[in-house]
This record gives sequence, C-alpha cells and structure tokens, in this order.
Amino acid sequence: MNVILAGEESAGIQTLKALARSEHRIVAVMASPAKKSLSSSTLWQVAEQMGAPTWPASLVKDSAFASQVRAAEVDILLNAHSLFVMHGEVVDAPRLGSFNLHPGPLPRYAGLNAVSWAIYRGERSHGVTVHRMAAGIDTGPIVYQSLFNIEANDTALTLYAKCAKEGVALLLRLLETASRDENAIPMIPQDLTRREYFGKEAPENGRVNWSRQAREIVNLARACDYYPFQSPWGHPRARLGGQEIAIIKARLTGRLCDAPPGTVRRLAGPEVQVACADEWIWVDKLLVEGKYLPASEIFQSGARLDNGS
Repeated sequence: MNVILAGEESAGIQTLKALARSEHRIVAVMASPAKKSLSSSTLWQVAEQMGAPTWPASLVKDSAFASQVRAAEVDILLNAHSLFVMHGEVVDAPRLGSFNLHPGPLPRYAGLNAVSWAIYRGERSHGVTVHRMAAGIDTGPIVYQSLFNIEANDTALTLYAKCAKEGVALLLRLLETASRDENAIPMIPQDLTRREYFGKEAPENGRVNWSRQAREIVNLARACDYYPFQSPWGHPRARLGGQEIAIIKARLTGRLCDAPPGTVRRLAGPEVQVACADEWIWVDKLLVEGKYLPASEIFQSGARLDNGS
C-alpha cells in the first residue's frame, strides 16, 4: 500500500514507526513543522530523522492538493490525530479513501478531547475508532473499533496512551485487510441518532466548585491531567484568599465529612484533604504562579478554599 500519514502527537509517531516496520510505502508524512508535542519530539522531527518525506499538514485544506495525492498514486491516507479539517476533494483523492483514527467510541464521543470528557462524565469504559472519512467531523462508516476499561486511577494522559496503542493496531489491521482484499474493509454506518459532539471548552469553564460531589471534582482533575505535559483544558482552578491555584492531582478518600466545602485538613506528607459536599478528597500537586508544588506547602489546616473564578 502507498500511504500518506497525516498526524501529530504520540499517536502519529507510533503510527509512523509501525508503518516503517511494515511492507507499506510511506509516500509522505504530513504534520505541523512548528507544533509542540506531548512527547519529547514532534511527528515532523521523527519523520525527518527517519528520512521520510515531510509535507505541511495544512495542505489538506486546499482542494488543489488532491491532484498531488492522485499523482503520487496514494492508496490510503491515514489521519492519526491531525486536527486540520481536510477538504472534501482531498479526502476522496486516495484510491481507497481517507481513514481517521479517533480517540473515542463513535458515534457517542465525536469531536474534541474525547478522553477527557469520558473521564469527567464518569464512564467505566472508553474506546478508539477507525472510520472512513466523509463530509463533517468524525462522520463516515466505522471500519474498526476497540473498547477497553477506564480504571479508577486513569488520567487523561494514561487514557490517551491506551487509545494510541489500540488505535495504531487498528490502523495496521486496516492496511492488512486492504492489502489482502480491499473489498473486505468493513464499512459499518454510524447510528447518528446516538451521536454526541464535544467542543474544545472545558466543563464548568475549568473552575472547581467545592459544593459539588467529591467524585465530580476528582473526575474533573483527572480529566485535565496530562501532567507533566500541557493540558488542552488547563487545570481546575480554585482560590485561596486572593491567590488562584490549580489542582493537578486529586483522588477520592471514601471518608465522609461534615466540614464546610473547601475546608482544608492537613495531614502528614505532601497531600492534604479538602472537604467537598459529601466527602474529603486528597489533593496532592498544585500549580501556583507557574510552579508545581506539593499541596502541603500551600495549604494550612483549617484554611478555607473558595471556588474558582
């Protein structure tokens, strides 16, 4: 198969390395030259190091690029977490079409930041989907989908990593099927009556409300947690007096409390407990004025935290 890979982040890098180990021909790697990555290297940098041809990912927005794809006799275009919206003529230019790796179970989790939304909403399972691209975002028939559990200690980063690992395997499965019998590629229509679309905005505008249930607050922290990398949602914000603080790490204690929400109970070690509507939660790491600090360095027992603003 002659393949174009459009992508970013770890999913794109893992897909590129898997393609390099396969018998398929990499026509080009499409990425953003200046984009920062969750990993130490960007897809563009890794592709250059491997000697793969690199094309700017922004070309996919231009209908004229479709002629270049056809001239290169591309069989399949794989999209692994590239966020450029492709022009319809480019989508249809490869001989067998363009296929997207989406880090969520379609049609229920279409759009952006699916892993964060799943954690925030308290889902017990999540998934990754490979689908043929069509008009619209995250539409088109499903080719393959893998489902897996969300563990209690999963963060957005660890769940993203699960999606990338499972997703790369699905992309390779697609190429294997296409090589054997292109007519055998599954094309399962999405049930769009079950579709939910999520935008880039964080729930609660990223603010902590200590009067909420403990699980809601912990889920928000986990959903924002890409530590030590930057989070697309930022971090849940609260206030201590006139100072804004961001909660990086939080977990449930299972201990009921009758203290006013936001009350701090300091214990030994880097963690402290903070009262929510129903129980105490552990708060470990904070971001204060651009520095990551243990909660015990900032919070004093008996202090009262305010909701984020």
